Amino acid sequence: MDSRASSGGGGPDRLATILAQAKRDRARLNSSAMGAFSLTTLGIASVVGAGIFVTTGTAAAKYAGPGIAISFILAGIAAALTAVCYAELAAMIPIAGSTYSYSYAAFGSFVAWFIGWDLLLEYLFAASTVAVGWSGYAVSFAGSFGIQFPHDLAQPPFGEGGILNLPAIAIVAATTALLVIGMRQSARANDSMVILKVGILVLFVVVGLTYIAPENLDPFVPPNEGGFGEFGLSGVVRGAGVLFFAYVGFDAVSTAAAEARNPQRTIPIGLLSTVAISTALYIAIGLTLTGLVPYTELNVADPISRALEAAGTGAHWLDNAVDVAAVVGLASTVLVTLYGQTRILMRMSEDGMLPRAFAAVSERLRTPVFTTILCGILAAIVAGLVPIDVLGELVSIGTLLAFLLVCAGVLVLRRTHPDVERPFRVPRVRLVAGLGAASALALIATLPLETLLRLVIWMAIGVVIYFAYARRHSRSRFAELAAEADG
Repeated sequence: MDSRASSGGGGPDRLATILAQAKRDRARLNSSAMGAFSLTTLGIASVVGAGIFVTTGTAAAKYAGPGIAISFILAGIAAALTAVCYAELAAMIPIAGSTYSYSYAAFGSFVAWFIGWDLLLEYLFAASTVAVGWSGYAVSFAGSFGIQFPHDLAQPPFGEGGILNLPAIAIVAATTALLVIGMRQSARANDSMVILKVGILVLFVVVGLTYIAPENLDPFVPPNEGGFGEFGLSGVVRGAGVLFFAYVGFDAVSTAAAEARNPQRTIPIGLLSTVAISTALYIAIGLTLTGLVPYTELNVADPISRALEAAGTGAHWLDNAVDVAAVVGLASTVLVTLYGQTRILMRMSEDGMLPRAFAAVSERLRTPVFTTILCGILAAIVAGLVPIDVLGELVSIGTLLAFLLVCAGVLVLRRTHPDVERPFRVPRVRLVAGLGAASALALIATLPLETLLRLVIWMAIGVVIYFAYARRHSRSRFAELAAEADG
């Protein structure tokens, strides 16, 4: 079957048109900015971020205790199932829109808008979450040199009693400026930051294991306190759901397809390498952290630093090194997360879902300058005002919805376009994609009710915008793009 075969709607084939858009994206952007190594560091930068430096402690203290290691295993399995599905779609459709574009090809404009709108919130809050985590470690690091940052200027006004989280705003501004300058420069900076971050985390595990107090790990899974998710087995599962937001890194790797060398080969390598390296690090950090200090003391913005201090290791040099890793590493996570948001917003705008101004790419810098600056401003506002626990849970559900559609999209496109070239194919696709979708649904069910309600409100706003603007404009724009593809 030719890739231009009907997609079932009687009109122009969606997949063929999106494949033509992918070629256009590569012509407009810097299509040689990243190879397999940079794509892997891109994924690690996003996955090994606030989840490992911040939310690990929060989830251990509130849900799973030392059983947080099991939570990471569960999240890692679900992530691996989804990663291979991402690899097939990203290699087949090397476009900047990632899950949004895959959903457009498989399900049409409404589902594409639904997940695109969801991803815009997800990336915004993910960047803001990490920026808040960066702020905690930056303040801690400055304190080790006797520099005391005013509490009111390092905490948000809602829930933390501050005025403004100024350090969080500062890191968003700095990474936004780097993204504006160019993707090749951003990728090189990210490579260096990730190498430093991973090296210091491995050092923390090696040294920290020698100071573990066995009593801190007993009981490994604290008994349930009565409600679902309040420790016990349900707490371990809820911990996996809350921590899963870290794996938004998969989507960030796939958004880089338009700026990757030989994406049919390098994107799958980047995705699968990210899963293996990141999950191993998460499990090791979770065990070390809860072994160093009672899990009840880890509900803080800088749990690794707090664990080293409370354990009395005497390794002050390691505490300083961890702060360096966090400050540098979380900066790379903010960078990558903002990058993903800008590319999806650019792609949605190019498709007519949003005003065309968001699709503009600078001919000199080869980056979407206006869109990047706008995303940076919004992320800075959220990071400066909102507490980290609310942010993290909102990002988790957005990630899980994206993963659910990716797994389902692989199955749909296998049926509707069986003969389109697939440089990477999911093995035992029905089993793997089915389990990936089921894992995402199961983790969604574990999230707090208020998180689901916040998502419903955001989606209700999105539905209004879709029928008021996006539906009409995207239809006419898609017809133009289809005509260009046929031409």
